[in-house]
Amino acid sequence: MQWGKVFYIFFTLMSLTTSAAFLYDEALVALFVAGSVNVISTILKIGVRNTLSAELLAGSLVADLHLIPAFFAMKFYDNHTLAVGLVIGAVVANVYTIIISMIESGKEKADF
Repeated sequence: MQWGKVFYIFFTLMSLTTSAAFLYDEALVALFVAGSVNVISTILKIGVRNTLSAELLAGSLVADLHLIPAFFAMKFYDNHTLAVGLVIGAVVANVYTIIISMIESGKEKADF
């Protein structure tokens, strides 16, 4: 088992689910947790050397660049509509990352 892959997929799923939790109950804490978990996920993906590692990292960076401004929009500008829109973008980016991870896993199984 590749523990590095387990950890970055775990954090990607955690970011997706905490982003979904924010969409359910627009709490600033949920948004902060989603952003923090996604940044950890991005950091873990930096060292990945797979065929689709650039796509994985790009998807995670896109989610970061949605969640961080969403936090600032909600905390400092009290703009819930903008925050929700940005979090929806982060959810799309995380779903993309999960799909790429599944494709990567399928490619690894085919190589055996």
